[in-house]
Amino acid sequence: MSSMDMEFDDEDSITFQSQPMGEDLIPQTKPLTYDMVPNSAGGYSYEVNDETRLLRYLCLGTEGGSYYVTGPVLKRENIQCIDRLIMNGKGPEAVKLIRDVSVNGRACKQTPTLNALAICARSNDPKTKAAAYSILLDVCRIPTHLFEFVNLCEKESAGSGWGRAHRSAIGKWYNQFEKDPKKLALLTTKYKARHGWSHKDVIRLGHVKPRNNPVGLVIRYIIKNMEDATSMTQHDRNPEIAPVKAFLDAVEQAKKCTRSDIEKLRALIAEHQLVREHVPTDLLDSKEVWDTMLRLMPMTAMIRNLGKMSSLELLEVDSFGEKLVTEKLKDTSILKRSRIHPFTILIAYNQYKAGRGDKGKLSWQVNDNIVKALEKAFYEAFSFVQPTGKKFCLAVDVSGSMRQPVIGASSIEARDASAAMMLLTAKTEKDYEVVAFSNELTRMDIRKEDTLETAIQKCSDLPFSSTDCALPMKWAMEHKKKFDVFVVYTDSETYYGNIHPATALQQYRNHTKNPEARLIVVGMVSNGFSIADPKDPLMMDVIGFDTEAPKAMNNFVSGKF
Repeated sequence: MSSMDMEFDDEDSITFQSQPMGEDLIPQTKPLTYDMVPNSAGGYSYEVNDETRLLRYLCLGTEGGSYYVTGPVLKRENIQCIDRLIMNGKGPEAVKLIRDVSVNGRACKQTPTLNALAICARSNDPKTKAAAYSILLDVCRIPTHLFEFVNLCEKESAGSGWGRAHRSAIGKWYNQFEKDPKKLALLTTKYKARHGWSHKDVIRLGHVKPRNNPVGLVIRYIIKNMEDATSMTQHDRNPEIAPVKAFLDAVEQAKKCTRSDIEKLRALIAEHQLVREHVPTDLLDSKEVWDTMLRLMPMTAMIRNLGKMSSLELLEVDSFGEKLVTEKLKDTSILKRSRIHPFTILIAYNQYKAGRGDKGKLSWQVNDNIVKALEKAFYEAFSFVQPTGKKFCLAVDVSGSMRQPVIGASSIEARDASAAMMLLTAKTEKDYEVVAFSNELTRMDIRKEDTLETAIQKCSDLPFSSTDCALPMKWAMEHKKKFDVFVVYTDSETYYGNIHPATALQQYRNHTKNPEARLIVVGMVSNGFSIADPKDPLMMDVIGFDTEAPKAMNNFVSGKF
């Protein structure tokens, strides 16, 4: 139950009819304020300028208000806002925005950020180009990012070659580790190649010149081999040389390990903190190897590999592996440091409980103790989610088609994902109300004390019907409810009746004199739809639903784009 006053009539279900506008209601065909412009629904909304379009693109992957779980195809014509900003002398400001979004973790996916940076780096405007290359180290934090950036630059200006600015920036990326060359050794051996590029390709084309011998040792190892790298530095007394050489030696020894060398490989992993990518592929089915890696594994990697480790009988009841995993999952300090969203844990919970992977033939015996620990971690993680302080109206589709798997998280049904997100709001926000779409709009009593099971049951008890995405705003107007955000969870059938949701939202804004009211429509099993008015910065579509979708929604509600 929210702290908001409930203004329901005697009956909790309401059937809507068209209502006459009050005398104080400004018609939607008129602007509410001077800076509003006509939108595609026939009403007025705030203009989306190029800075806002760029921000949307960086955060969501599209200039419009849509977040695609599967990721939209990158088309150059779909990000022309950058070109206009550069032409208007605002290229450096665009680059500053790119850095801010990347460094502060506001982007759901890295590719749009890297694509925008590549466009700026390949720009003909000297100031924009210089600004873009100056933030390369901030945006490309691991080799995967660097490889993708290089690949996108090649697509942006194919055949133009590697200019001085490009080569210099690549050199700076590798030389940034001059004070921590062992980290460079780890990164370059963990992420050897991505997006059709390898370190050898990039270093050669970038004419990378190491600033000191420890970095030179890693570069020579990449370009040549371990023997050549060792001979180059054998007389160097720099104290940084020895740990880098020892690590690279360990990587080389690990490569050559066979089944008869399992104990040797375990020792190398433990001593040098080698990771999964350093283990020969044919030894990744070794229980003993995974036992060693588990002891060093971060929380996110551990959750992601629970199925694999169980398939190797590493997490049997009363085993050391079970004890380690359950202790980590129950440790609130580790959960907090890991910053794992409850929905991410829920996906892992459903996947592990299923006893099989989504793809391939991997299957495992489910350990109930680990299931219980995951469930406990799911609820514990709610306490680490920062509330937005907004007033929410959550509207949930309870139709039969909501039993389909979610696109982007096939281990969970749309109904269960919706219930989880309702529960998230109930446990983190003070002001909210929940309604369900059935034969009529029906109030749902989702409380902070609910569990996922009880929330799902409350959804299941309601009759099935269609979903009119405009109903929440119409209901809120009739009952004089003031909300900051409307969130509609539905399947792929994003139906609307005799009034478009964009029009209903605008009517609600006018009626309540709340021009900042926002709307999110989530089509959990949809491949594509468009409810949000692309000219309205306060409307958003979510197509599918994955572990990054809650982040996109939270940033949108908080006004971060």
